[in-house]
Amino acid sequence: MAKVLVTGMSGTGKSAALGRLAGRGHRVVDTDTDAWSRWTTGADGQSDWVWREEAVARLLEGHRAGHLFVAGCKTNQGPFYPLFDHVVLLAAPAAVILARIAARTDNPYGKRPEERALVLRHLAAVEPLLRAGATAEIDASAPLAQVVRRLEEIADGAPAARSGAPAGP
Repeated sequence: MAKVLVTGMSGTGKSAALGRLAGRGHRVVDTDTDAWSRWTTGADGQSDWVWREEAVARLLEGHRAGHLFVAGCKTNQGPFYPLFDHVVLLAAPAAVILARIAARTDNPYGKRPEERALVLRHLAAVEPLLRAGATAEIDASAPLAQVVRRLEEIADGAPAARSGAPAGP
């Protein structure tokens, strides 16, 4: 029974991986919903989409059976890392991420030029922070079935070695 955080930049396939994992019978939670996240304003005046800390804490503390895969990339996720058995970073080159964002139909984020520029800035600034806190890294440019299989292996206790994901942009 493992609790696994699947994190990474927009377009790395977190939601797609969770969909496959759910189809394989695992419990999954995508935190990019109002039930798990909320908008707040930081000290700098910028809006931020953060975890609802009480809800996430209850989820993690109350999980008792089977593997739990939680997807998210929030500024306040770090304090929750000790409650996870694994923190897995999905990483892919900028070109792959931008192509996926352009092609997806279930999420409008990243379609506007200023959003695409922000994705690239986050890739350069945020992904290294995620990498520093991760217990494993998966090359998310690999086929989805391979990414999902690796997530299951990590949850099952396979060594959480880094997979040699490609460098950023």
